[in-house]
Formats: sequence, structure tokens, C-alpha cells
Amino acid sequence: MSEQVSAAGAVLSDKVVRWQKAYGRHGLPWQGSRDPYHVWLSEIMLQQTQVATVIPYYQRFLQRFPDIHALAAASLNDVLTLWSGLGYYSRARSLHRAAQTIQFERGGRFPTTHAEILALPGIGRSTAAAICVFAFGGSEAILDGNVKRLFARRFAIPGYPGNPDVAAALWREAEQCLPSSDIEAYTQGLMDLGATVCTRVKPRCDACPLAEDCIAFARQAIKDFPAPRPRVALPQRQTRMLVLLHGHEVLLEKRAPMGIWGGLWSFPEVGPAADIVPLCAREYGAEIGSHEVLSTVSHGFTHFKLDIAPQRLIVKRLAPHAAQPRYVWLSVDDALRAAIPAPVKRILTSLAGAKSANA
Repeated sequence: MSEQVSAAGAVLSDKVVRWQKAYGRHGLPWQGSRDPYHVWLSEIMLQQTQVATVIPYYQRFLQRFPDIHALAAASLNDVLTLWSGLGYYSRARSLHRAAQTIQFERGGRFPTTHAEILALPGIGRSTAAAICVFAFGGSEAILDGNVKRLFARRFAIPGYPGNPDVAAALWREAEQCLPSSDIEAYTQGLMDLGATVCTRVKPRCDACPLAEDCIAFARQAIKDFPAPRPRVALPQRQTRMLVLLHGHEVLLEKRAPMGIWGGLWSFPEVGPAADIVPLCAREYGAEIGSHEVLSTVSHGFTHFKLDIAPQRLIVKRLAPHAAQPRYVWLSVDDALRAAIPAPVKRILTSLAGAKSANA
């Protein structure tokens, strides 16, 4: 590490710490706790999700699962139900799996080193570092998406941060800027600056404590850093969902544990050529009275876009049928409280709204 880089890192960390103490966020529900479970839960929920969205989920989650023991003992379905609407459901599955690892393989004791924390399911390098800092006072560099943007602009690091070479350059700067004290205020300050000041669009450079040292700002090139993800046309997929209604109840199917919406409840899906009426009789013991195609629902994933064609089917009679644990009939209100994907919730909400309007 050069003297110049060390000096730049010391200036940056000192400014971040002073700014955070004066202007940073201090009233978040997970702040001020050294409980690694609380810290871990908040960090997982905050991945790719804004603070305002996370807060009510975090509070409800702790009420239902106050510690690792309670989370490890819970069913995955209960965990997914509380997570429903927060998105990125692999986080919830990994959280549950990690809790069971801690409970049953580590005697309920949360690991304390970066390497041990990193080995848990669903925890990456930056998340492990944040847990070390906030739960154990460790000296570790973080580099979440907001902080990558902050460092890319401050040091004018070109390229897309998802590129391994660019990521390595960002990590070098992050590690070289670590202060010898006030590590918690520094780490929180980086998060706060990235989330509230050095934002992706309309950054508030006039309020940034790093502006006078920021290379991108000096070049009037803030918009150029970091470089965006290379544009790739996302593939478009289509599916058909069956919305079977029998009286006031709707049929839901438990999805496979892995893959898209793994472990969630959803409407049954069928291919475009499926003959619906005999299929419903064969699979669900449902005699269909009428059916109609509803408006298409579009949903975006990281790697593709999905168009859902919901088909509402009115069941006039349910024949005796062998019970299958992956199917359940629920009232629309109960279905809305289940662990369901966002587009399924949208379809159910529209059904509930139509029902109220016609009441």
C-alpha cells in the first residue's frame, strides 16, 4: 500500500465517520444491537431491498422468530409466509437453512469469524463483513451495491462492478480505507452515504462529505461511474396459470423447493396446448362450469421476463379425489396471507376486489 493511498484512505474514513455521526441514520430498529441474529437478519433483508420496505418485515419476523432457535424450529412454509412480498425468496430459504446449520451443527452459537460466517448459506463477502463489524466489532471491509457506486465515483474506477477485475479494484480501495477506530460508524456511514447521498440518479453531491476529493465529481463525470451492466436483451417467457374457484375458495399448488418461487404456493401452471377441462377433472377432481382468460400479468426477474396468462375457471362440482399434499383449497383471503409470489398476490387481489365490487 502506498503512502498516497494510505493518506487518501485515512481522509476518506475520517470524513465518513464524522458525517455519519452528524447526519447518518441512527434510529433504525436493528441499530444499537450486538445480537448477531438481529444483525444477520437485517443484513439479509437489506440485500437488494430498500430500508423503508425492510423495516415492517424485520419487525414482524422478530416477533414470530425472536431468536435462531425459533427460526431453526420453524417450517420453511412459515418462514416463506412471513417473507411473502419481500421478494428474492432464495434469501429466506438460505436464512432458514443457515439457522438450522447454526442450531444443529454449532449448538446454537453464531460463528464469530469472517470465514465461518461466510461459510453459512446465503452469506457473501460483504454481508459477512457487515455482520463481523456490527455484531463483533471486527475490522472488515464492506462493498454492497451502494458502496460500490460510492467508491467507483470517489476513485473514478471505470467499468461495470460485476466484472471481476473491476470488483477486485473496488475491494482494494475498500480495504485500504478501513479506519483503525470507529469501524461501526464508518461502515454505517458508507451504507448511509450510498443509500441517501451518492444515489444512482440525482446524487446530492452538494451534501457529500467526499465531494472535494471525488475524482468523478472533479471531472464532472458522476454519471459515468460506475459503468452500467452491459445491456443484454432479456428472454421473454410465457406461462398459463389456472385460477380454479370453487365457491369462495381457490386452489393453490406448492411449488418445488428449488427454482423460481421455490417452496411458495402458486396457481397450477400448464402448457399452452393443455386441454384444460379434462386436465382439471383428472388432476383436481374439478368439473368446470365456465372459464375465461384474464388480463396478462407481467413480472420481471433478473435474467428473464415472464408473461402470465391467468385463466379463471369456475368449478361447479368437486368429485371425490385422492388428497395430494401439494394442493390446498383456501379462501381468497387466506390465500392472500399465504406464502405466495407477488404476481399471484396481484391476481388474487384483483379477484378479491371484483368480489367486493359485486357483493
